[in-house]
Amino acid sequence: MTSIRILAINPGSTSTKIAVYEENQPIFAKTLRHSREEIASYPRVADQYQFRKQIIIEQLKEADIDLNTLQAIVGRGGLLKPIPSGVYEVNEKMKQDLMQATYGEHASNLGGLIADDIARSLPDAKAYITNPVVVDELTDLARIAGHPLFERKSIFHALNQKAVAENHCRSVMKRYEDLNLIVVHLGGGISVGAHRKGKVIDVNQALDGEGPFTPERSGTLPCGDLVNLSFSGKYTQKEIKKMITGEGGMVAYLGTNSAYDAEQRAASGDARAKLILEAMAYQVAKHVGAMVTVLKSEVDGILITGGIAHSKQFVNMIIERIYKLGPVHVYPGEDEMRALAENGLRVIRSEVLVKEYD
Repeated sequence: MTSIRILAINPGSTSTKIAVYEENQPIFAKTLRHSREEIASYPRVADQYQFRKQIIIEQLKEADIDLNTLQAIVGRGGLLKPIPSGVYEVNEKMKQDLMQATYGEHASNLGGLIADDIARSLPDAKAYITNPVVVDELTDLARIAGHPLFERKSIFHALNQKAVAENHCRSVMKRYEDLNLIVVHLGGGISVGAHRKGKVIDVNQALDGEGPFTPERSGTLPCGDLVNLSFSGKYTQKEIKKMITGEGGMVAYLGTNSAYDAEQRAASGDARAKLILEAMAYQVAKHVGAMVTVLKSEVDGILITGGIAHSKQFVNMIIERIYKLGPVHVYPGEDEMRALAENGLRVIRSEVLVKEYD
């Protein structure tokens, strides 16, 4: 019997990660780097997809991967309308929203477009996305922002949060749908989600920097001061948005977006670096505490994941504040490529129902 082969595609702002899995095993993986000059030559993100697709195909051929053996192409989901978690087959409506950036421009929008284009050229392959950043399972209570002109939105690290939660449940021989978990993703952005019986019922909107401050995002800022700054005439709208996402948080305080660099500086006696690291851990812990209340203090586990979770020192600063709130488990890094491939495999094995984007 022929093994199932799946191609996973995860586009970033200046890179495209690709991996080919045979069943559960990776047989090829590579991160393709794109210069800022190359990216800048395309007016819109969607204009890049043919350029990136061609590089992917060339790399697969160079690695002697026969494209005709692929049965599923799974792309990172982009900015679409709010949808429940799951696997979605790429269709015309989805492609239209991604191409036109109906819900925002982001490199992850290219995942579904490239996956569909490659799948269409193959005899037996279909294109999917899974658990995009716009997964929305918020309760009505969680949507209330405080004024009728505003509504809280769900945009977070859904792919990694869901994958880590499900893998944890398998490791303790429980069903994801039977547990209450808090998942903390620590990366360039930070998201803290309350997972109640398989659904993320509350989470900070990590794309725009709501929640704890992060290596690159300012987090939830004092409202009055932000309003005053916005109308001070000193900064443009674009400059203020950059302060909030991209040039905020740790990079604004310390001039680096590397938690490792900040840690090294703190260890060398830099009191400012030590304070900022502790403050970031403090804010993360505070949001974990908030999610405990969301789950009515019924917490089966607190899972810490993402790139910064490799830092034992930083993670311990969080744990010392939250360890009495529930069992804490640390899963460093993020394995989004495996998560994409595993969901594709589950589709081919008919273990999940494929959803339709409409």
